[in-house]
Amino acid sequence: EEELNKATKELQKKNKKPPIVEPYVFYLSAGEEENYIIAQANVPMDEEGYILSDQVIARYKGEFITVDKMKVDFIDVSPKQVVSVAASLIPFLEHDDANRALMGSNMQRQAVPLLEPEVPIVQTGMEEMVARDSGSVVVCRRSGIVESVDADRIIVRVEGEDPLTGEIRDFDADIYQLVKFKRSNQNTCLNQRPIVVKGQRVMAGEVIADGASTAEGVLSQGRNVLVAFMPFRGYNFEDAIVLSEKLVKEDAFTSIHIEEFECEARDTKLGPEQITPDIPNVGESALKDLDESGIIRIGSHVKTDDILVGKVTPKGETQLTPEEKLLRAIFGEKAGDYRDASLRVPPGIEGVVVGVRIFYRKGVEKDERARIIEEEFKKKLERNLKDKEKILIEERNKKIFTLVKNISATKSLATSDKKVLIEKGKKFTLDVIKKMGKKNLEDIPISDLEVKKEIQNIIKRTESKIDVLRKEVKEKVENLHKGEELSPGVIKKVKVYIAMKRKLSIGDKMAGRHGNKGVISMILPEEDMPFLPDGTPVEIVLNPLGVPSRMNVGQILETHLSWAGKVLGLRFITPVFEGAKEKDVKEYMKKANLPLDSKLTLYDGLTGEPFHYPVTVGYIYMMKLVHMVDDKIHARSIGPYSLITQQPLGGKAQFGGQRFGEMEVWALEAYGSAYTLQELLTYKSDDVEGRTKIYQSIVKGNVPQDPGIPESFNVLVRELRSLCLNVELLKF
Repeated sequence: EEELNKATKELQKKNKKPPIVEPYVFYLSAGEEENYIIAQANVPMDEEGYILSDQVIARYKGEFITVDKMKVDFIDVSPKQVVSVAASLIPFLEHDDANRALMGSNMQRQAVPLLEPEVPIVQTGMEEMVARDSGSVVVCRRSGIVESVDADRIIVRVEGEDPLTGEIRDFDADIYQLVKFKRSNQNTCLNQRPIVVKGQRVMAGEVIADGASTAEGVLSQGRNVLVAFMPFRGYNFEDAIVLSEKLVKEDAFTSIHIEEFECEARDTKLGPEQITPDIPNVGESALKDLDESGIIRIGSHVKTDDILVGKVTPKGETQLTPEEKLLRAIFGEKAGDYRDASLRVPPGIEGVVVGVRIFYRKGVEKDERARIIEEEFKKKLERNLKDKEKILIEERNKKIFTLVKNISATKSLATSDKKVLIEKGKKFTLDVIKKMGKKNLEDIPISDLEVKKEIQNIIKRTESKIDVLRKEVKEKVENLHKGEELSPGVIKKVKVYIAMKRKLSIGDKMAGRHGNKGVISMILPEEDMPFLPDGTPVEIVLNPLGVPSRMNVGQILETHLSWAGKVLGLRFITPVFEGAKEKDVKEYMKKANLPLDSKLTLYDGLTGEPFHYPVTVGYIYMMKLVHMVDDKIHARSIGPYSLITQQPLGGKAQFGGQRFGEMEVWALEAYGSAYTLQELLTYKSDDVEGRTKIYQSIVKGNVPQDPGIPESFNVLVRELRSLCLNVELLKF
């Protein structure tokens, strides 16, 4: 507050002459803002910061007013500070209606990370900041040289002086462990890819690996596709989208999805549940992908109803038949005491097992699979430690060499197996220093005591760094051996991760950045799509009727400018409220030798005939949204029923049926479909006896019997009886 008042007074002192906009930036809360007159960021000014117009539009106490320029206290830093981060990613936002801009910013949050994202041709300049600040990309912590790169990690050798501050830094190595195919909360895939090469010099703050939905360190949630705005045989009616098969072939909008399945072994009253491959009444073929611990192997291809984790639960003691008693007496068989309670793949899921995690209660002995997983983790830690130690020792040797390269040895040195390392009077080389052990280096045969002391300091620092690293690894390994804090009654918990590759399919939802969303209605072969005069088929056909009433004209400007960018090989940054104007777009269209209105005569891919009117063509940035048809499609024949009403459950998660409600009953009554209606309200719903009998009659080919009494009627009768009303059914 004091700082603010001081700055205000200074400004007001200067108000004797025309006001100068001072480059002094600070934050005001909504409450503090009320007391000042604040002008907009786009007030016309000259180079020295003098406001040119006498009257200025400003805001004061929540109102928009026109004031004399002398009365202005502050000015906004940027016009885009008015909009949110998501809205500031929409190019040409100023040309979009507020409702559609809201949809556009909300739908960017629903975009699925693609297998191969592409940088948008038209950006707003915020994409890089969003990618960096979201933590999706890997940013270099300290400047240095890339020592090694692979898909899993990046090692940067930190050395020499800091290029920014000029200070001499101590040598070290940074290891960046990349996230590989991890599941997000939306079941999408988080994966980081390195974008640097070995030997490259990297600066602190530079992006060294891309993450989910980023490319070249820039937020990239979709692809630039060649679009035509035209009606297409009714297939793009009501916001539907027609796509080219080319996009499916090239995996343009393919994404990876990871599902997590969990299985718990508990302590029950009848005894503990067991995770085992020895499951009663299950054939050999169903167990072929399970290991000796009863857990599926990584890399197995699984589909609906396959076993992921074999689990058996103790049954209550049942009365045995003489035959079973005899079999048990002969084979000592305990199979009858357990029933199958394995974790199976739910309907609609098919993919590859990419990960398994096993959690134990403290004090429970671990099985072979858990030991293998621990061993792999331990190896990874030791590999990182080994590489870091190697770099530290190499850097130590280099530093020692720079100190002794012009000094001669005062005596000869030999290794433990009597090999001469250096003769008296000879100068030290880097090879000699590498071969000298720590002991020899500490007592290096030189006459300069200052240098000797410095060498001992270097060795001491290196050793202390290596000690810290070793302690860290030891701690992590010890934590591995401790058990987990599991919920009461749980002995062991297994999580299995299944990855699925999803290509674009009919029914998937797609959207641009301007709230222009739609559902794919048709995927056509490349040769059937409308094509440009030069023979290039378009990749996507959108309905032009989606633009006028929605008033999101930003998508048309984006289409024009992106086309120019594609032809010229440029990328454009047009920030919100201060970006490209119509004349700028036309200028670039002219440079690219494209029609100024972006319209061309297209030809029908099926007949080869030209369409009657010119069509707007260009490139538009489209995203695939998380609402995918594979997650929504659902069918049921026989499935679970509610315990009380005996009616089928509802919803995909419960493998339920479709509700036939009151209004649907009216519809069938209006049509007079009596038998269909009776069937829906009895056999297909809660007539318990009727549904088993009709199943038998279908199997045997008999005529079905008349339906019985629905269970919901019995529930009603019981409810009435609980109110002391005796309801009886009488037969006449």
